[in-house]
Amino acid sequence: MPRNRRTTAAALAATAAISLLASACTGSAANNASDDPNAKTTLTFWHGWSAPSEVAAIEANIKAFEDKHPGITVRVVKGITDDKLNQGLRTGGSNAPDVVSSFTTDNVGRFCSSRALTDLKPFLDTSKIDPGKTFLPQMAKYTEHDGTRCTVPLLGDAYGLYYNKTAFEEAGIKAPPKTLSEFDAAVKKLTKPGGDGFERLGFMPLYLGYETTVEHYGGQFGIQYLDADGRSNTAKDPAVKAMFAWQKKLVDDLGGFAKLNRFRTSLGDEWGPKHPFHTGRVAMQLDGEWRGKMASDAKLPFEIGAAPFPVPDDQVADYGKGYLSGTILGIASNSAKKNAAWELVKYLSTDTDAVVSFANAIHNVPSTVAALKSPKLSSDPLYRTFVDIAQHPKSSHAPSSVNGGAFLLTLQDHAQRYERGTERDLDALLRKNDTQVDKDNEQAR
Repeated sequence: MPRNRRTTAAALAATAAISLLASACTGSAANNASDDPNAKTTLTFWHGWSAPSEVAAIEANIKAFEDKHPGITVRVVKGITDDKLNQGLRTGGSNAPDVVSSFTTDNVGRFCSSRALTDLKPFLDTSKIDPGKTFLPQMAKYTEHDGTRCTVPLLGDAYGLYYNKTAFEEAGIKAPPKTLSEFDAAVKKLTKPGGDGFERLGFMPLYLGYETTVEHYGGQFGIQYLDADGRSNTAKDPAVKAMFAWQKKLVDDLGGFAKLNRFRTSLGDEWGPKHPFHTGRVAMQLDGEWRGKMASDAKLPFEIGAAPFPVPDDQVADYGKGYLSGTILGIASNSAKKNAAWELVKYLSTDTDAVVSFANAIHNVPSTVAALKSPKLSSDPLYRTFVDIAQHPKSSHAPSSVNGGAFLLTLQDHAQRYERGTERDLDALLRKNDTQVDKDNEQAR
């Protein structure tokens, strides 16, 4: 399951908290850990999962690890947010974590540049693990920053398109759309007006919608958010302007922001059984691999399908790609048990049976090449759609940044102003975005 949606203010506060770690954590380019991983010890592992099934799944993997490493006991602390994680990494002490897991892939740049988490290269080298060959290359890329690998991927998320097959049949749509022009036409065919709103909406395009963020859309456009020098590139990249223009036109064609937003506020919770895709109030949904399991659990009265999200018409050759993110693992820089901690990180992230069992249990995508090829991996066709998306060579995550994911949230704020119509000059808006992002990044440095 992905990280929870956050406001820009909250995200900036979280990344600012990480920046405080720079003065408290020294880090190292070499493995200077001196603890004996075979000695009897207790590790503290913090993770963010809280749903009973997810907690049971990670605890099963921890038990399997302890069986293989009888000298190591793992004390597990569940439901940890990044704010709590940052505080624990900063303050240290006997109750602080040795190993941490975070849903916020966007924060890798912060974790690495602040040295809040240990450089894992020496441990990987000693274990003869090549991240680029062991992990899916796209996931290996988003777990390092400027050549420093302070995290490894645990499980991944891939984003694609879910669609209501019954609604498709009623509308005479034979197959899921591959291009955005086909998608826009399908959205309109699937939409049924009702009163001053909608009986059914083909797709909710607003940036305030569930998972319809600039980075998830941007993955289909191939946006280059930052230039080679790390400066914001949105005013210069034509893909950004194309994405803003496409989304705004779809919003306007469906009745405008105000009408769509009224409908949006009437929809059910993203994580509950009344999700608008579950209830049939929205016929297509941009979402991740976990949605298929949630839809199955909700026992929908109609059949659903899954496909890659459409691409711009001039990129049809790249159809099949999608946005990637996932859960990351790292070792606290102030841990005195780094060698033992590495044994846990290595097991959770690279043991094929451990990765596959966890992926099957919580319906996420495995991050290792071996796990993706395992015959034990779920064969559910909806799920397999997202496994294929994850392996597409053009699937990607936004670049790491010294300021974490703040640059994405700044762009999202500007995108919301454009879709509302409060900012009409797109070129000026994107220049303003670049100025703000560069200012924030410079302060973070």
